[in-house]
Amino acid sequence: MRAKALIAWSSGKDSAWALHEMRRNGNYEIVGALTTVTETFGRVSMHGVREDLLAAQLDAAGLAPIRVPIPYPCPNEVYEARMASALADAKASGVTHVIFGDLFLADVRRYREEKLAGTGIAPVFPLWGRPTDTLARAMIDGGVDTYLACIDLSQLPISFAGRQLDHALLAELPASADPCGEKGEFHTFVAAGPMLKRRIPIAIGELVERDGFAYVDLTMGVANAA
Repeated sequence: MRAKALIAWSSGKDSAWALHEMRRNGNYEIVGALTTVTETFGRVSMHGVREDLLAAQLDAAGLAPIRVPIPYPCPNEVYEARMASALADAKASGVTHVIFGDLFLADVRRYREEKLAGTGIAPVFPLWGRPTDTLARAMIDGGVDTYLACIDLSQLPISFAGRQLDHALLAELPASADPCGEKGEFHTFVAAGPMLKRRIPIAIGELVERDGFAYVDLTMGVANAA
């Protein structure tokens, strides 16, 4: 009997690729997606993705949504209390692991490990330590179609917002930028890939700047006719 797991789901490429790899190895039954949503805006935290897009994405991924609402701004103690409540519910339902798409930020990994210590739920990091230039190219070549939904304007020009992550974009990244955006350079939304049963049609909407970030309002587009 496989262990039950949740995947920490941001709507972006790293969590999506982690899902893809964990499904391929078959060691876990992934029963839901844990997503932090900023209730003030009704959007995925940090990424700024609308909840209807998140719902469509999780339906295409075959994942039960586990929504963790937080306010804006969100004090750390509020975030931790709400996440702890969601994890306690998951544990009560038989979940024993949470899968994360983290790549190399040791402080982030350490934080997750410390918060899960003693809960009966163990963290899993299937992408940890992979060279991010190789990983980004593997995602693109593997059919992941992803959009830059949010960029840090201190690290990237605003012209990157809303673009698809492809080989041309990787070639244009500043030398200081991580190819997977792991240092916060950008956050993404996955519209298609091997982890989704169908493509999510996307339209590029308004560009908004807030707190040093640029957010593109991705909306549901019109699906191409078969």
